[in-house]
Amino acid sequence: MFSRRDVRQTTSRLALTMLDGCLILAAFALAHWLRYDVRLGRDIYDPASYRQLSAFYPMMLVFMLTLSTTLHWRGFYRLPRSASAFDSFSIIVTSTTIALALTVMWLFINRADLWSRLIMVFVWFCVIVALTIGRIGLRMLRRWAWRRGVGLEQVVVVGNRGLAKQVMEELQYTLDHGHHLLGYVEGPPDDRDDVAAPGEQFRWLGALSQFEQIMRQRHVDQVIIALPFWAHTSLPEVVRICRKFNVEFRVAPDLYELSFDRVSIQRLSTIPLLRLKKNVIRGWNYVFKRTTDLLLIGLTAPIWATIWGIAALMIKLSAPQAPVVFRQPRIGKHGKPFMVYKLRTMVPNAEALKKTLMAQNEAEGALFKIKDDPRVTKIGRVLRKLSIDELPQLYNVLRGEMSLVGPRPQVPDEVAQYQEWHYRRLEVTPGLTGLWQASGRSNTTFDDMVRLDIYYTEHWSLWLDVRIMIMTIPAVLFGRGAY
Repeated sequence: MFSRRDVRQTTSRLALTMLDGCLILAAFALAHWLRYDVRLGRDIYDPASYRQLSAFYPMMLVFMLTLSTTLHWRGFYRLPRSASAFDSFSIIVTSTTIALALTVMWLFINRADLWSRLIMVFVWFCVIVALTIGRIGLRMLRRWAWRRGVGLEQVVVVGNRGLAKQVMEELQYTLDHGHHLLGYVEGPPDDRDDVAAPGEQFRWLGALSQFEQIMRQRHVDQVIIALPFWAHTSLPEVVRICRKFNVEFRVAPDLYELSFDRVSIQRLSTIPLLRLKKNVIRGWNYVFKRTTDLLLIGLTAPIWATIWGIAALMIKLSAPQAPVVFRQPRIGKHGKPFMVYKLRTMVPNAEALKKTLMAQNEAEGALFKIKDDPRVTKIGRVLRKLSIDELPQLYNVLRGEMSLVGPRPQVPDEVAQYQEWHYRRLEVTPGLTGLWQASGRSNTTFDDMVRLDIYYTEHWSLWLDVRIMIMTIPAVLFGRGAY
């Protein structure tokens, strides 16, 4: 039996495959025009070397079918709604490269005349650009529709304690993932919490004993099971009901609350054992990351030095007697203190005024943030909005006290409020930008910030650093969450 969700997904994937096929053929035609008509790259001296587009039809068909198959094989059409544009782009680049290589092999096996090798480069580039633009346009269209309540997946959460509450808050306040929270089903008696009563922040659908009846009466696309570990005896029954109604289900592991962000699975006979992964930014990985930091700072020196100089001049002109650079103690790797450098954006006695403003703190946990902080100057507000005040920290990077990407360093007073598991973010060198800044900056709660930092330390790669730096650009340009 196929559910409406299965039919909708199959129809959507078929439509996207056909759309991508048209984009691939159009990109191939564009590559032919650039090479043979515009003569981009190298002149065609012999008119006899010119080939009509029709001569490439067999190759275009083989390439389109190969690329479509590769995209399906790489899971391009099964990406979750929450997948980022970078996830799509990486699959597009690798799939196009593989498909083009296989097509060239097919040409050589069939001893076909390739005519112009340069056109293959144009095809590779044009197809990647066409598919990427197509996905960006589709992503924008979907988000536009989701914000208007069109095409949303109806989600039910099983559970009502801390973890379930976090899931429901994410579903209710994040529309960009295309989900609509129908409500929650409370767990067994030992899983009752303060959100269990109807009519509160989230809609109460009933008790766990009524789950099958709820599924029968409502149109549900997805169930998220967020039960605490002591209530997992109810898990088999919930899964059985989901499978009975052919509804997709996901399990939010209670390990999330313990900040275990990455595990490897080993076996002891038939028993699965979870092994926690450690910080991967060590040894040669650290050397490689450090070398990359120094190279990027050197290559971009003319840009950031100019911006730094202009900003420093503006600060000096606005307050000639006050210092331009602000020094502040921060806690670095392994809890080692160091002095961080920033362009001054506040009044000179800002630190002394902080104690009088503690009651106005808008951040959670060991963070101090005020959206309309009275200590910030007019010029400082602009510099903070664009994160230009952070540029002097490049000096900290050169000294090895910081990295371009990593957990943001905090002041000693904030670190003193850490819970035990928070200290894991101090296992790596702090950075100018991190996952939490790219994801939401000041809008992110402290515990979520720490989880993102732990995720970064356990999943680090050069590609992840590149993604974070690229994701930070729109967050800076649009001032998202910065204050």
